[in-house]
Amino acid sequence: MKKLLTATALLGALTAPAFAESHGGYTFALVPKAMNNPFFDLARDGCHAAQEELADVTCEYIGPGEHTELEQIQIVQDLITKGVDGIAVAPSNAPAMAKVLKGAMDAGIPVMTWDSDLLPEDIALRTTYVGTNNYNIGVHLAELVMARHPDGGTVCLQTGGAAAANHNERLLGARETLAGMDLGDPPGRMLDGDNGWTEISGCPLITNDDGNVAVQGMTDILAANPDLTAFLSTGAFTQWFDNAYRNAAEPYKGKMDAGELTIVVADTLPMQLAQTKDGLGNGLVGQRPYEMGYKAMYILKDIVEGKNVEDPIYTGLDICNNDNVDTCVK
Repeated sequence: MKKLLTATALLGALTAPAFAESHGGYTFALVPKAMNNPFFDLARDGCHAAQEELADVTCEYIGPGEHTELEQIQIVQDLITKGVDGIAVAPSNAPAMAKVLKGAMDAGIPVMTWDSDLLPEDIALRTTYVGTNNYNIGVHLAELVMARHPDGGTVCLQTGGAAAANHNERLLGARETLAGMDLGDPPGRMLDGDNGWTEISGCPLITNDDGNVAVQGMTDILAANPDLTAFLSTGAFTQWFDNAYRNAAEPYKGKMDAGELTIVVADTLPMQLAQTKDGLGNGLVGQRPYEMGYKAMYILKDIVEGKNVEDPIYTGLDICNNDNVDTCVK
């Protein structure tokens, strides 16, 4: 359900512009989970494009060099101390980030989240969320699997950080869709024969958004489970390193062509589309990170200027399979 700017957020909006006026414009920080991630590179590009259009806005793109929860928390703390005019953050560890963002509220610095949100009990600490309906990513990934395997089978799920709210929501969406039932709060429970689906031992695989860990995990699982029906990853990290992923998937191309194995992965980065086109994967559910970074600058400007904003703001999804891979990305 969408809502308008809260009273708490409005208070922050009314106090923040004083700093902006003192240095001749607004400085808004866009904080990713990691800066060595091609997904977040697109958000950075969107942020900089908005900066070019908004004469009084500077996009400060800053985050951990690699996916490190503690470093991200320290960066946000430093931004609060610095006194930026607004912060858009993709929390790696939602509960831990919430503790830091209380300081932003106390300092009158507006906060929004993007890509990954805070937990429900902490959302009053930010004004809005812009990005993906993460539950729906899991839903569509599961639907891609079920279209190829209507009678069920065995599945391995791969995810990002164990405390990342967005990945846990994706896991829940995938599990509930495969099971055809309500499984409670994110990330839900492991499937055990539910609607014909069973999660194998050793999964879900936790990657901490590390591409090397992700592709090695997939390699090991496929080798140890030759009869696996589906491998479902909630993040693009599985396919970031093109050569490594291709080497891992190539031995199973025949099984994928025959409909015996399905590999589906979140996101639609260029290398992922090429891999899917070449039959080294069977489905993608793509987000729109450029739009997230772009919109974040406009949204933060609206907040500090006291305008109403909706919550949440979803940026849409692109659903791809082997048949529509050339046309699926909007």
